[in-house]
Amino acid sequence: MIRLLLVDDQNLIRAGFRALLDAEPDMEVVAEAGTGRDAVRLAEREAPDVVLMDIRMPDGDGLAATRDILANPGLAHTRIIILTTFELDEYIAEAVRAGAAGFLVKDTEPEELIRAVRVVHDGDALLSPSVTRRIMAQLALHSKAASKTVPLDQITEREREVLALVGEGLNNAEIAERLFITPLTAKTHVSRIMTKLLVRDRAQLVVLAYESGLVRPGWSS
Repeated sequence: MIRLLLVDDQNLIRAGFRALLDAEPDMEVVAEAGTGRDAVRLAEREAPDVVLMDIRMPDGDGLAATRDILANPGLAHTRIIILTTFELDEYIAEAVRAGAAGFLVKDTEPEELIRAVRVVHDGDALLSPSVTRRIMAQLALHSKAASKTVPLDQITEREREVLALVGEGLNNAEIAERLFITPLTAKTHVSRIMTKLLVRDRAQLVVLAYESGLVRPGWSS
């Protein structure tokens, strides 16, 4: 059972999401919050598997709540999907940097929302290639230079290739096709990179790919 926390300041949106998600046999909404502060409190109490987090709330603390939840060692298993009205929300890059597993626009189709919850719960990132490039390019353009602190010397040359493709937003099957390897081998490479670079999930690998300079806005391998 996937345990969910819904965070949105609009009761109607929360009610709609609850009705949709609770109807799934493998999902259960365990709590709802209308503010970021309540979200943090309820996350600590309920330890949900997935949080649907509105990034824009009147108190302005959706991003702060994301940081606080993901920084809590007791919530290491919790994944956060950011909800936004617009695809290019100014806070999305910061949310992904903080460890959010991805994002959805609020008017997404019901089946896509359900799929997204399962994808994120299974440990993958909800970042399509086109969206990844736009959001991460925005993040990279606001950086003065490539980070010197990303320990790329800890990964192999092949793993660097894989990391660059993750940065482009490719999934394991697409990486496998590009490098002429099996999807299982691609998945193994990604897991090893995450372990070596001490990152939480695939979304943070995308950030590292840009911050390290392996991928730059407009690049395509």
